[in-house]
Amino acid sequence: NMIEEGDRVMVCLSGGKDSYGLLEILLGLKSKSPVKFEIVAVNLDQKQPGFPERVLPDYLAARGIPFHIAEQDTYSVVKRVLPEGKTMCSLCSRLRRGVLYRVAGELGATKIALGHHRDDILATFFLNLFYGGKLKSMPPKLVSDDGRHVVIRPLAYVREDDLIAYAQWREFPIIP
Repeated sequence: NMIEEGDRVMVCLSGGKDSYGLLEILLGLKSKSPVKFEIVAVNLDQKQPGFPERVLPDYLAARGIPFHIAEQDTYSVVKRVLPEGKTMCSLCSRLRRGVLYRVAGELGATKIALGHHRDDILATFFLNLFYGGKLKSMPPKLVSDDGRHVVIRPLAYVREDDLIAYAQWREFPIIP
């Protein structure tokens, strides 16, 4: 029940191989599935210096895929809050998730699809085990703490190597 009849799936698109792969797989599923659902691609422009802001809108518009670009300067917040040399990933991820939840509500999305794959899930498991002392990872389907959002990870059993090969074959315009 990751995707159900009438869902509006917000596919989070970063410009990396994982999110492009996720979008393509869900578009393929949508065209063949007896379950009717909508897709809207969403990119969060976090105002990182040098981010090529036209790549995703141009790609999505050329393909006729409905999309929304959310702009939120989380980059300067992270730079201001964290000391130089500290890893930004954790704070950046939390800020990004908050923005995506807000945007999902604004767009009427019933599901939020993320491109996490098997290797991401295993890495999270080991980080939590070794640094947090807990047996915990990212579930393929997660209901947010407040119950308002459902996050799905349809690539949960896909190997990263397979996504790399798929992205190369499809020649996605990857944003480094």
